[in-house]
Amino acid sequence: MGPDKNLLERWRTTELLLLGGSAGSFKLLFQMVKLLPADLGKIVIIVIHRKRNFFSEIAKLFAENSRMSLREIEDKDVLEKNTIYIAPANYHTLIEKGGYFSLDVSEAVWYSKPSIDVTFECAAEVYQERCMAILLSGANQDGAEGMLKLKNSGAVTIAQHPEDAEMDEMPAAAINNGAAGYILRTDEIFKLLHTQ
Repeated sequence: MGPDKNLLERWRTTELLLLGGSAGSFKLLFQMVKLLPADLGKIVIIVIHRKRNFFSEIAKLFAENSRMSLREIEDKDVLEKNTIYIAPANYHTLIEKGGYFSLDVSEAVWYSKPSIDVTFECAAEVYQERCMAILLSGANQDGAEGMLKLKNSGAVTIAQHPEDAEMDEMPAAAINNGAAGYILRTDEIFKLLHTQ
């Protein structure tokens, strides 16, 4: 199911774009960061499973290639449009109703901190239908439950087609539990994000 007219229209009215991934998603996320225009008019949050010391490298690489402002989330940061936020290692990233982030040190979810599920679930409560979430390659099921809550709250939910994913377990879990409103090939995801 490609990016149909309804999906394109929803993309235009989306305020928050959530990108979740783990093993096999780094290159895709890097390409997305390069693609998004400076005046996107949306908030972008990336939650990627990574080792604690890995951020300095990806932040530098992402920031050097991003047309949007890009930074790692700090506690109490206010969500601003035309900014890409990256969830920090060793914390869960929460979105509060006042329009700011808070960082949580509770136990790992699916052996991961940050957990995609945790951030997706917060977005479902705060942004509801004003949100779009894309779940990419990964080697566990993190993100599937959070994506289901997003879908049930009216958000647009997209899973990368498992055949295109380097590690298919993460998008497949979201498809299998009914969380994915759309299943898109990688080129279809890029076509959608490139639509103004």
